[in-house]
Amino acid sequence: MQKRLTLLGSTGSIGDSTLDVVARHPDRFSVYALTAHRNGDKLIAQCLRFTPEVAVVGDADTAARVAAALKAEGCKTEVNYGVDALVDVARASQCDTVVAAIVGAAGLAPTLAAARAGKRILLANKEALVMSGQIFMDAVRDNGAVLLPVDSEHNAVFQCLPPCADKEAKLHDGVSKIILTASGGPFRTCEPSTLVDMTADEACKHPNWAMGRKISVDSATMMNKGLEVIEAHWLFELPGSRIEVLIHPQSVIHSMVSYADGSVLAQLGNPDMRTPIAHALAFPDRVDSGVAPLDLAQIAQLTFEKPDFKRFPCLALAIQALESSGIAGAALNAANEIAVEAFLARRIGFMAIGEVVERVLNALPNRSAAALDDVLAADARARCLASGFVKELIASAPGVQPIAH
Repeated sequence: MQKRLTLLGSTGSIGDSTLDVVARHPDRFSVYALTAHRNGDKLIAQCLRFTPEVAVVGDADTAARVAAALKAEGCKTEVNYGVDALVDVARASQCDTVVAAIVGAAGLAPTLAAARAGKRILLANKEALVMSGQIFMDAVRDNGAVLLPVDSEHNAVFQCLPPCADKEAKLHDGVSKIILTASGGPFRTCEPSTLVDMTADEACKHPNWAMGRKISVDSATMMNKGLEVIEAHWLFELPGSRIEVLIHPQSVIHSMVSYADGSVLAQLGNPDMRTPIAHALAFPDRVDSGVAPLDLAQIAQLTFEKPDFKRFPCLALAIQALESSGIAGAALNAANEIAVEAFLARRIGFMAIGEVVERVLNALPNRSAAALDDVLAADARARCLASGFVKELIASAPGVQPIAH
């Protein structure tokens, strides 16, 4: 039976990879809705190719431009804008599968709406779980939604876990720990003292993966891996003490599961997001993803090392947030988004990202997150604090020049 997709965040790298897989299997997948923020030109091209019923953008001006361009081409896609429109396409009865690929906190509302509507959710937006944790997982369980991880690491873990025939069995029965692999990013071998002067362009030169600038910076700080530790905790019901991070520069082993009997299962593949996307789209079937077969003889060696928390303090901060629970995850994510935005705009230095996050976590009293309003309030307060700390850092280091807008 053909799956009808709503793709949240279609113009990013995950969106590109998803649509590539969809185009390879028109008999299996069709597109109900595509969404973007302000990349109207790319969204127009996607709509003309995949003819969704609905397209959603972030603002009225972009919506008007996209709608006019599509009408001129005879495309009947309806164009809407705003958060409410995102929520509507995520829970629409016309789709059964939602690919959650919006980066950052902006993806929480539509992804949570998809869970509450009982959709099959392909989760690439880790921030939804980092921020709302138990609230999100309760929505999945209570509404009969199906949650399939798309992040390469979590998808790898999912593939290495045994099928759970007994619905009452715990996912972690027989599992001693999860091992999330990390490339180490572009600064893996740099001395911590040299990272102060690293530029945004240098931080975005990932050695293995082609990603957007925000997630590339998160990879360079290893905050991305820290967020993935929190995501793994919620997805696989394991405490942080049983989730390990291991640097693997080749990005061939995407993650591993260690079992009580001494076995370790690993999922391997070329570093291409189409592999986990194709797995989640077609699950439980396997389909062609367009990714070249893995040639281990050509790779020749696979190496591993433990992360250095002095080089990657953001990883340690994320682990600390997981241990603290409550609103700490939401505060961590919000502070990081503000700090990375400031770094990309050349307002603060690279190592200041971790400093801003740490200061927010120390300044914001932690408390439980019983409802979504608690999460959103923590997110707003953390953003306010982070913005203030960014201004303080700029005042104390006036040599950093912002990009002119």
